[in-house]
Amino acid sequence: IHNTKSVKMNYKVELSTFQVIKPLIEKHHYSHSVRGIHCSYAFGLFQEGKFGMDELIGGMIYGVPSSMEGQRTDKYGNQSGKVLELNRLCCIDDTLKNTESYFIGKTLRWLSNHTDYQVVVSYADPEYNHSGVIYKASNFIHYGMSGTDKVLIVDGKKYHRRTLRKDSPYAEEIRQRIDNNDPNIIWKKTCQKHIYIYYLDKKLKRKHAIL
Repeated sequence: IHNTKSVKMNYKVELSTFQVIKPLIEKHHYSHSVRGIHCSYAFGLFQEGKFGMDELIGGMIYGVPSSMEGQRTDKYGNQSGKVLELNRLCCIDDTLKNTESYFIGKTLRWLSNHTDYQVVVSYADPEYNHSGVIYKASNFIHYGMSGTDKVLIVDGKKYHRRTLRKDSPYAEEIRQRIDNNDPNIIWKKTCQKHIYIYYLDKKLKRKHAIL
């Protein structure tokens, strides 16, 4: 992804790694967490910093949708398995206007040109006062509302339910604590979320519009 300059922006977007993006997400994203996320692609938003060194000012993570693991994923008219979820997006507070839509647009173009994924799905959570304004500005389609779900609260920290399926010592510890009826582990019902989709495959988008 090449650097682009304009009147409003002097940022560049680059394919990065989960390890590079993780600290910024944990500090600046409203969830302050990457727990339970499957990372397929990570992108960084950079500006020129001190001594000409690039400074990371935004991060984005795409991954396999957790709700579709082990299931058919052709609900959006795509070939099964050709769906990515935009799991995390955040920028530091003092970025320029329209930075997030610029950031999203660059990553979508990269995915369209370098992968065979057909659809990107993302969710806006009303619990955090998000209605999806940034997705609308990035030409996503509102696809309705999700069903309610449940998240795991362990010692006051929120975990995705997929945590229990992991093959790790911590996941095993949680499973054992649940079996022992640990009062510090509870399930919490979540509210419905706005579903937004973006067609990377333009032929599929035209077909969807006709349908």
